[in-house]
Amino acid sequence: MKSPLEVPATPRPRWRRLLSGSTAALVLMLSANAAEPLFSEDFSKTEPGKLPEPLLRLDGDFVVKEEAGNRFLELPGSPLDSFGVMFGPGRKENWGAQARILGTAQGRRFPVFGVSINTVGGYRVQVAPAKKLIELLKGDDTVATASFTWESGSWTQVRVQIRKSTDGKWRVEGKAWKDGSPEPAAWGISWEESEVPVTGRAAVWGQPFSGTPLRFDDLKVVAASE
Repeated sequence: MKSPLEVPATPRPRWRRLLSGSTAALVLMLSANAAEPLFSEDFSKTEPGKLPEPLLRLDGDFVVKEEAGNRFLELPGSPLDSFGVMFGPGRKENWGAQARILGTAQGRRFPVFGVSINTVGGYRVQVAPAKKLIELLKGDDTVATASFTWESGSWTQVRVQIRKSTDGKWRVEGKAWKDGSPEPAAWGISWEESEVPVTGRAAVWGQPFSGTPLRFDDLKVVAASE
């Protein structure tokens, strides 16, 4: 006999079980979509010798090249100046950009390259191999640095983001790592911004000081992460 305090479990109605399953599926779908980039360009659909329409050349003879079946954006090794290309939608906060970049040293000459957000005068994380550093710039001013060992002739992933803090300020963060190796869990460089950021697009930058071309691939605009 059942105890008078025992109450038989009532099975959930079928519609509720279905709704629960649908909700779980929706959560999984939203989580997957959240990981998707807001913009991406791998140049696979662009003919060599051209520049994809969504990109805006700021300066420099950037064109798509192809080697061993892979297409990428290339900046010539001369002239020796700073050149950039904008990509993706413009944003203000809680976003970031990423690209993988390949450069080579020539003797004691090294390239400089990076990724920026929030328009031309915004925030840029760049690799400076001659200094063995990654640098965080606001406009033309270096606001933070961190040690980084670069490998000539290897693709390097560079990422930068800005997110709003609970104290009404913004945290600008960046990292760089050798392509093919695990992405570092921690941000390699960071800086606190107290001024309201300017809304603007992302860009890749190259300074071919070694006199050899720089290559750019897998450009992405992504949501900010912790």
